[in-house]
Amino acid sequence: MARVRRIVVTGGPGSGKSTLLDRLGAAGYARSEEAGRGVIRDQLAVGGAALPWADRALFAELMLCWELRNYRSAAGGTVLFDRGLPDIAGYLRVEGLAVPAHVHAAARDLRYERRVFLAPPWPEIYRTDEERAQSPEVARRTCEVMAETYAEYGYDLVELPKAPVDDRARFVRDAIEDR
Repeated sequence: MARVRRIVVTGGPGSGKSTLLDRLGAAGYARSEEAGRGVIRDQLAVGGAALPWADRALFAELMLCWELRNYRSAAGGTVLFDRGLPDIAGYLRVEGLAVPAHVHAAARDLRYERRVFLAPPWPEIYRTDEERAQSPEVARRTCEVMAETYAEYGYDLVELPKAPVDDRARFVRDAIEDR
């Protein structure tokens, strides 16, 4: 079986991660769906309580399940991840909740490529919607915590440029194809 290159794009909400990954997906790259948005969408559809505004710990557990499935289902070749397992530890930290040992173990033991792309806060493009209710300040703080969390787990962060999506996509393609 071919080696899997799991490449993460992280950062705060509303910084253009999903838009970038949509563009790269359209160019033929395999990619994951963001756990947080997927869990929120599913929980809203069924009237569930695992929502960041209802039960943050349960929300984190469902995101963990989602990300574990994303991780395991990655086939050979390059797969781009819209966040990764360390994001769950970061989310819990942002929310002032303890990081359970099993979340820490998943983030520590299930590894992605060492180089992780960080989408910095970008107030000019930030928008709220029914799945993203955080303030720009929380988005900024989330980005800081994600950077700290990934660094603590031994990843090297590469900040994405605040540039049009085609330029950002070229930046990522150039970076991952030179390896």
